[in-house]
This record gives sequence, C-alpha cells and structure tokens, in this order.
Amino acid sequence: MEKVGPALVDVGSPFGEGAAVIDDGSSGPASSLSGYSIVEAADLAEATLLTDKHPFLSEGLGSYAIDLFELMPVPFEA
Repeated sequence: MEKVGPALVDVGSPFGEGAAVIDDGSSGPASSLSGYSIVEAADLAEATLLTDKHPFLSEGLGSYAIDLFELMPVPFEA
C-alpha cells in the first residue's frame, strides 16, 4: 500500500460469502473473487506497473493473480 501511495484511491476489502443473480431469474454461486482495491492510473499499463513486488505475487508458483479492470462510466438509458 505504501508503494502505490496516492494512486491507492480505495484500499478496498476482502469479500465474504457471495451469490450471483442471473438474467434468467435464477441464482447461483458468485465468481471466485477474493476482494478489491481501487487505484488511479493513466491507463491499464500504468496500473499493471503498480502490482510490481505485490506480496500476493511473491510465491511465484502461479497460485495467485491480481486481475485489473478499468472502471467505465455506467451507460444510462435515455
């Protein structure tokens, strides 16, 4: 967190139990996400650089990953 500095907009939180609501009216298990944090970066490449030396990636065995997503504006219907 100190390395990311002011780019860390929201430290986030780990996720607990979840569920998915499906567009056909059914429900099911949530996807396997473990938590979130929000960082501010110029682009996805810059955000990727912020993961350098992240403790979750220190094992080096392919057991852990950090997924990065760009937050997009919500497309409201007119």
